[in-house]
Amino acid sequence: MSFSIHPEGWRFVAIFFFISLICYWAAPGLGLVGFVLTAWCLYFFRSPRRITPTRDDVIVSPADGIVCAIIDAVPPAEYDLGEEPRTRVSVFLNVFDVHVNRIPLAGTVSKYIYHPGKFFNASLDKASEHNERLTLVIHHAKITYAVIQIAGLIARRIRCDVKEGDVLTTGQLYGLIRFGSRVDVWLPQGAQLQVLKGQRMIAGETIIATF
Repeated sequence: MSFSIHPEGWRFVAIFFFISLICYWAAPGLGLVGFVLTAWCLYFFRSPRRITPTRDDVIVSPADGIVCAIIDAVPPAEYDLGEEPRTRVSVFLNVFDVHVNRIPLAGTVSKYIYHPGKFFNASLDKASEHNERLTLVIHHAKITYAVIQIAGLIARRIRCDVKEGDVLTTGQLYGLIRFGSRVDVWLPQGAQLQVLKGQRMIAGETIIATF
């Protein structure tokens, strides 16, 4: 197998499989549907191996998915990213995408901010402001950026395995959103965008900006 399974997934796979066994005993046809769903659950929690660029002047995508928005705006004041506009790149993940998240650029976590919120469709722009989300502000050398995990219409659980003060590497696995979601990145000022709206991203590999 060319990928591992995120630890978060095994209990869901076990639950799906157990229910499928019961259903198969009661109604074989229904049980077969359950086994198919169990296989999908296993697929959903996959964590493929990725080859991250070794250059120290690139920012990689934090998620698999499609770039659904690229905007220039002033970041929320609580991120302490200044009052000048920055570029925000948003990547939307559907239920068939890999859902483990990776660090876009090495650095130290200076802020860990959790916001309870709503569960609008994550492809909508208002999701960045109103949905449940978890923000990491990361300092790298002389630049600072933010990466935000955003829950969606179906995805209602955000898992983040790092905390303030942690030193992270580019492409490092750091969390998961289940099932269907979005990840935003507020790029450093002066970063040169390398992607377009509608482009498919590969977490840990696709370069979204250089600086």
